[in-house]
Amino acid sequence: MIIRILIFITLTFSSFALTAQVSPRVSSSLDSSKSVGSGKPRLIFQLEHESGGELKMNERTKETLADSYYSGINFRVGFQIQYRDSVTSVYNELYNYPIYGIGVYSSTFGQEHLGKPFAVYGFVAIPIAPKVDSKWNFNYRIGLGLSGRFNPYNEEDNPLNLIIGSKNNVYIDLGVQANYRLSQKFQLGAGIAFHHFSNGALALPNTGINLLPLSLSVAYSPSSKPFDFRKSTIPPMEDKQELHFNYAFGFKQIDRENDKQYFKSTLGAYYSKHLGYKWRIGAGMDAFYSASGNDKQVAGDKAGSFSALFSYGPAFYIDHVLNSRLYLNGNVGAYLHRNKFNGESSPIYLRAGVRYKVYRDIFTGVSIKAHAGKADFIEWTMGYGLQLKKKK
Repeated sequence: MIIRILIFITLTFSSFALTAQVSPRVSSSLDSSKSVGSGKPRLIFQLEHESGGELKMNERTKETLADSYYSGINFRVGFQIQYRDSVTSVYNELYNYPIYGIGVYSSTFGQEHLGKPFAVYGFVAIPIAPKVDSKWNFNYRIGLGLSGRFNPYNEEDNPLNLIIGSKNNVYIDLGVQANYRLSQKFQLGAGIAFHHFSNGALALPNTGINLLPLSLSVAYSPSSKPFDFRKSTIPPMEDKQELHFNYAFGFKQIDRENDKQYFKSTLGAYYSKHLGYKWRIGAGMDAFYSASGNDKQVAGDKAGSFSALFSYGPAFYIDHVLNSRLYLNGNVGAYLHRNKFNGESSPIYLRAGVRYKVYRDIFTGVSIKAHAGKADFIEWTMGYGLQLKKKK
């Protein structure tokens, strides 16, 4: 189930370089007279090597990563849809015709107690101010996937790994890249990335691994024709207001001394309003269930009571809309009631994730709920959006 969801959701994580565009967009200097693209999607292959950049931000990471050196390889296959195929999708034009695809990753730290991680992930690379006649091009990339082949912490067999408690972990990739075109088919690139490995407290320890490597790459496209970056006039977005209902579930290990994983779930209801094509904001309520509230070793005398099992609170809602189906979800919430023994360590909770409309207004996705940067659990989400208002 995890692999299916991560493969079919190719995503971005943020749009730092682009601002919200709510007004009509007209043809740029990249007009039709300079655009000679075939109109067919362009296939792109990229091979990348990266190294260095281990972030040792606490004593656990310093001890675990001592005498290690990071080196990794990425192979990506992407598709970029040109102007003629995108006239029904304003998002391709708004995001400068992004490259969607799937990547395979393999790495080593040169230390047996860490393992040799690999990952499979979906990604999107968004061009920054592209120009048809320039040999240089720039993009930022976001990816999410599932990693494996870690050597997890074990008190007896692997006590040197103090930061990762599971073989399989979530893989998050953020990157910025500059490319130089050698020919219409080949280009060289250099960039910097941020990688994060975490299991969302599914197994402890979960300090995670954070990397900031530098990279060199070579890319190949079978097409020798220039890409068609034309822009058409985009009308203002219709006024849209919606109600979103969602249910999510996951598992969490509460204590390193207790290997048991407890079921957790979320029930949410939100009102939202579009602010142009790229952004949607709103507010609502979340209710959380934690099965650890049934365990006397965790909840003590409160075990089994309603207050031990449930917590709840209001939250602010923001979506970054990438296209008509795919969007990034973020929340900042405040508990009206919480239980520290269930891992709800802070009065404020955060959420970041990705969601995808699988059929009309039915969506699914994955997100990480956290407290002050510490993961609570991974939420596997499903839900429905009810449109309240739509007028031209």
